[in-house]
Amino acid sequence: MQQRTIGPVTVSAIGLGGMPMSIEGRPDRERSIATIHASLDAGVNFIDTADAYHRDAGEVGHNESLIAEALKSHSSGQDVLVATKGGHLRPGDGSWTQNGRPEYLKEAAKASAQRLGVESIGLYQFHRPDPDVPYAESVGALKELLDEGVIQHAGISNATVAQIDEANQVLGGKLASVQNQFSPAFLSSRDELKHCAEIGVAFLPWSPFGGIKKAGDFGSDHSAFQQVADARGVSPHQVALAWHLAQAPVVVPIPGASRPESAKNSAEAADLELTDDELQTIESGLSA
Repeated sequence: MQQRTIGPVTVSAIGLGGMPMSIEGRPDRERSIATIHASLDAGVNFIDTADAYHRDAGEVGHNESLIAEALKSHSSGQDVLVATKGGHLRPGDGSWTQNGRPEYLKEAAKASAQRLGVESIGLYQFHRPDPDVPYAESVGALKELLDEGVIQHAGISNATVAQIDEANQVLGGKLASVQNQFSPAFLSSRDELKHCAEIGVAFLPWSPFGGIKKAGDFGSDHSAFQQVADARGVSPHQVALAWHLAQAPVVVPIPGASRPESAKNSAEAADLELTDDELQTIESGLSA
């Protein structure tokens, strides 16, 4: 499988997003474990999660625990970079809130490490800016976690270009990743993607198909991707991921999955290289 880097770590060009296996509409535990194993079998060695990926109020870290269980029961589980996030919360009523206080982030990271069963988290990301806390203070907590060895690499999520630069400065040039929403339906983060490419920071697009509810209709919603997919004999989802990879060498998409076949299909997109003509067809469709 094609590989890319996050900081100094080499990973598969396509990752696995764990959220669909833990929020509303989630599958049973057996199918979730099978989904993670199918992704690993296909060559994926990068998984994204968060302590907020859960459904009910009393199960914070549900997805982290699930991933830890799946990795422990797979032969290649020790070779996987797991990225988790803190600073976003789900009270249990369907809403999402923020807590970017440094003391909270430090405790959240330690709790995540315990659930993941690791002494040091491979990649820890500040999940979403808290309007009530100065951004530099929140990112400063990640710097302390790095210095203490609680985490190995630090990243941010849902960030602007200015916040990317501020975070990188606070971290002393050690910002490893930026995880923003980016898809054919959500191109607003293209400036952040380009900036990451310029400064050599990994860009991890979340919801690369436009969201869980829209993934099933991706081909019909985006005809240019379906056109290319039909000509190549692949799924439009694979074309979408190949399009993501073509944006810049720093891009590592993290499509979510809740079925083994979906995880396998996404992983296979890592080796699908689109031609210039195909990319032009897609871009023309996006601007139409």
